[in-house]
Amino acid sequence: MCGIIGIIASQGNIVDELYRGLKLLEYRGYDSAGMAVVRDGELLIIKDKGMIEEIHRRYNFLSLEGSVGIAHTRWATHGAPDKVNAHPHTDCTETIAVVHNGIIENYLELKEELMKSGHVFRSRTDTEVVPHLIEEYMRSGLPFKDAFIKAVRRLRGAYAIAAISANSPDKIMCARAESPLVLGIGNGRGYCSSDIPSLVAFTDSVLPLGEGEYAVITPDSVSIRRISDDSPVRRRFKKVSMSVEEAKKEGYPHYMLKEIHEQPYTIKYALELQRNYLDLMSSFIDRASRLFFVAAGTSYHAGMVGSYVFSKLARVVGFPVIASEFVSHYGESVSVDDAVLAISQSGETRDVLWAVEYAKARGATVLAIVNVLASTLTRIARVYLHQQSGPEIGVAATKTYTGQLASLYLLALTLARNRGKLGQDELDHFLQELYRTPGVVREVLGQVEEDTKRVAKLLKDARYVIFLGRGVNTATAHEGRLKLMEISYIPSLSYPAGENKHGPISLVEKGVPVVALVQDDETKKYMLSNIHEVRTRGAKTIVISSSGDEEVSEVADILIEVPRVDPLFTPITYVVPLQLIAYYTAVLRGLDPDKPRNLAKSVTVI
Repeated sequence: MCGIIGIIASQGNIVDELYRGLKLLEYRGYDSAGMAVVRDGELLIIKDKGMIEEIHRRYNFLSLEGSVGIAHTRWATHGAPDKVNAHPHTDCTETIAVVHNGIIENYLELKEELMKSGHVFRSRTDTEVVPHLIEEYMRSGLPFKDAFIKAVRRLRGAYAIAAISANSPDKIMCARAESPLVLGIGNGRGYCSSDIPSLVAFTDSVLPLGEGEYAVITPDSVSIRRISDDSPVRRRFKKVSMSVEEAKKEGYPHYMLKEIHEQPYTIKYALELQRNYLDLMSSFIDRASRLFFVAAGTSYHAGMVGSYVFSKLARVVGFPVIASEFVSHYGESVSVDDAVLAISQSGETRDVLWAVEYAKARGATVLAIVNVLASTLTRIARVYLHQQSGPEIGVAATKTYTGQLASLYLLALTLARNRGKLGQDELDHFLQELYRTPGVVREVLGQVEEDTKRVAKLLKDARYVIFLGRGVNTATAHEGRLKLMEISYIPSLSYPAGENKHGPISLVEKGVPVVALVQDDETKKYMLSNIHEVRTRGAKTIVISSSGDEEVSEVADILIEVPRVDPLFTPITYVVPLQLIAYYTAVLRGLDPDKPRNLAKSVTVI
C-alpha cells in the first residue's frame, strides 16, 4: 500500500500543498518518496529512499516550483526501496511522470514488448511500464490524454495511477482498478489522492473515483469516464466535514477496525506473488530434509496453519517453532540439510532474527515471508516472499495475519504442483477456492458485524474465555485467544478440542464462554462432541462454522455463520469474526484497541 497525490492549479505554485498532502499520506508507506512538477515545459523530479522528512532535508522539495504536480510515498512491492525504484517514474524522454499504488500483474510481458520497441528501463518496478506505454502511444501520434487511456486499457491488476506530461501541463490523468483513489476540487485547484486525509486540509469537496474509471483533472473541472468503453460517468462531489486524523481512519473509529475491513484487498495482494519467487522458494524447500516454520506471536499461528497445509497439499512435513525456543529445542541438530521459513510482519523481531542467524551459521537455508522490504530479515534470507499487506498501524495484527496465510497457501500449492503431489483437477479446485477467499472475506465482513457485537456483550464481563479448535483451525483458536487477550485484557485459554478431557474441562462451569470453530471436514463429528461436553457443563457456546449446517446450530448458543469455502481455507475466513469479537469487546470495556498496554508493533529485544 502506497500513497499518491496530484494537484493542479490555474496559476501559482502548488508545491507547498503537494508536500503537505504527501506528509499526510506517509502512514500508507515510508520507505521512499518523490515528487514531480512541470515548470516552463520541463519535468522536474526529486525522489530518494527514506522518510519524506529525510528526503526533504537532503534535497528540499519546496525548491521545486510549478502549477501541476504529483507525489508518492512508497511501501515497496516490486523492487527494493531505493532511489531508482522510488516514484515518480518517467519515460525515455523524461517528459511523462507517473505515480502508482497497487500491483500490475502483466508488467513483465509489457516490459518485454516495450524493450523490443527500444524503450530503456531504469528500475525494477512494475510501475515503470506505464510511462513507457504512454510514450509509445504518443510516438504514434496520440495526444497525452488518449495515450494514457490506451495504456491503462492494457494493464491487468490493481492500480491507482496519476500521470502528468510536460507537453500537456493543463491536466492530470488518473485511473483506478481495485486500489482506492479520491478526487477533490476547490479554490481554483483540482486534486487526486489515495485517500481523503491528504485532501481535507485543502478542500471539503471530494468524490471517490469508481472501479474501472479514469478522470481528467483540470484546475476547475473533473471529467470521469469508464476505462472500458469511454462512457461518461455523472456523480456529484460530496461535502466532507472531518479532521485529518478522522480522515486517516476513513470514517472508522480505530485503525484496527479499518485494517480488518482492508483484508479483502490485502489478501488479494498477497495472492499476486510472482510465480518465479514462489518456484524458487519451493525448490529450496523440496531439497531440504526438514522444514521449520519459525515465528513469534500471531506469525507463529500462521506457521501452524502452514504446517497443516504443507502436509495436506504438498506432503511436506514442517515443524512450527516459536522463535525464542528454536535454538534451545533444535539448535544442535540444525544442519545444511534443513530449511528455515521465518515468518515476520516487521522483519525485525529479535527472537526470529536470532533463530535464523543461528540456523544460517550452521548452514541451513533461510527463507522468509515478510511485510517490510529492506528489513533485516530480507537481507538474511536466501529467498523471501513479500506479502504486500501495506503498513499496519494497529498493534494487534489483523490484515498482516491473513496476508501471511494467503502467502503460505499459495506457496504450498506451488510446492504441491512442482512435486507432483496433486492431480490437475485437485490443484485447480484448491486454487479456485484460494482465489475466492478475498471475495468471501468481503461477504463475511458484510454479514457478521451484529453477531460479533452480540458476542462482545457476552464476553466483556467474563472472568475468562476458552477457545477450541481442531485440525487446521487449532491455530485459528489460538489466534482468536491472542486477539481477545491482547486488546481486551481478558484471561483466555485455547487448546485443541481433543485435549478437553485431559485437564482443561475442569475450568468449564456455568456461564463460561467457549468459542468453538467447526469446519466441515473429518474433524467435525469430534468437534461437535467436544462442544456437547462443555455445553452440558453449563458453558455458553459461541460457534463459528460454515453457513447452512443444521448439526452445528443445535449445539450453539450463539452461531456465527460464514460463507462456505473448502474446509482447508477456513482459517482465512473464520479468523475475521474472531478479530471483530476482540475489537468490539475491547471497545465495550472502554479500551483503545489500537494501543494495548505493554505491547509494541515490533519486538526488537529478546
